Amino acid sequence: MAQSYSSSAILTTIIKFCLLFSLLVGMVSAQLSSNFYATSCPNALSTIKSAVDSAVSSEKRMGASLLRLHFHDCFVNGCDASVLLDDNSTFTGEKTAGPNNNSLRGFDVVDTIKSQLENICPGVVSCADILAVVARDSVVAVRKSHNFTLFMNFNLNHNIIGKSTSCCFAVIFIILFVLIQLGGTKWTVQLGRRDSTTASLSAANSNIPAPTLNLSGLLTAFSNKGFTAKELVALSGSHTIGQARCTVFRTRIYNETNIDSSFATSLKSNCPSTGGDNNLAPLDLTSPTSFDNAYFKNLISNKGLLHSDQQLFNGGSTDSQVNAYNSNSASFLTDFANAMVKMGNLSPLTGTSGQIRKNCRKTN
Repeated sequence: MAQSYSSSAILTTIIKFCLLFSLLVGMVSAQLSSNFYATSCPNALSTIKSAVDSAVSSEKRMGASLLRLHFHDCFVNGCDASVLLDDNSTFTGEKTAGPNNNSLRGFDVVDTIKSQLENICPGVVSCADILAVVARDSVVAVRKSHNFTLFMNFNLNHNIIGKSTSCCFAVIFIILFVLIQLGGTKWTVQLGRRDSTTASLSAANSNIPAPTLNLSGLLTAFSNKGFTAKELVALSGSHTIGQARCTVFRTRIYNETNIDSSFATSLKSNCPSTGGDNNLAPLDLTSPTSFDNAYFKNLISNKGLLHSDQQLFNGGSTDSQVNAYNSNSASFLTDFANAMVKMGNLSPLTGTSGQIRKNCRKTN
């Protein structure tokens, strides 16, 4: 039996096809690429890396600060560099939000990098991409510094350099030197993000996970961004570097019971029950400037500095993953790198959306 089609049915089909085609085109245009600046700014990545290496070399803590900038950017309406915008007459920026105020740092390093990039390829590299690359390079720089420390300690004990004429020690020297150069924990950063023209104080206050959250709150906050419980634990492992202010962990060391007593006591001298709000303590007391898996060992020993840290190992559903990362450093580093790539893909502006800011602190 022959089929007949009404003109309205044909029109509906055409409209559906057009909508599907537009969606597919939008998805393709929104894809990021690792070689996005290969021709437009071929020295972009090397310029960023050099600046990050210099900043971390000058101040070890800066590695954690730059990594945190990317996290706090992506969790608020996507990776669009909105966190870098200063307040203006149109909107209040995100820098004064609860999780950021008197806490986020590294803006001057980003300014320096942006200025250098504008000199060699004006209006090409976005601030959002700078944050993504800086996060990766900061971790690599910290790992590289850690490897150098291991090398120097080994040399002090075995005098490798003095015995470099020996074939065995020469081989050891070369291997350790290569480890220093490689750094470690690398991942390929996808590029092509553009910068937002606005910021949201309210979104920063509501979307960035607070250090006071219980496990259920953490799982929800990360799930809202598409992350699994495993990825939550992996990303939390970034707390193996960096420091926190007394005001953030005071309640934990004075009022909570799931904390090692000697650990709590050691912190109280620098974090009194009143005053000293901005006094700092390392998030990982064991190896505060090394990007390793010591953070998870600390949690198992009830030595998590933040309430939210210890929630990952407190008789809940993430205990097993903490144990896994404590036992297998390589697994943690791999999962962390994969989770960072995923985070960098959170709602990027691409194509003609947004802009490429000339100054990361303000719109064009």
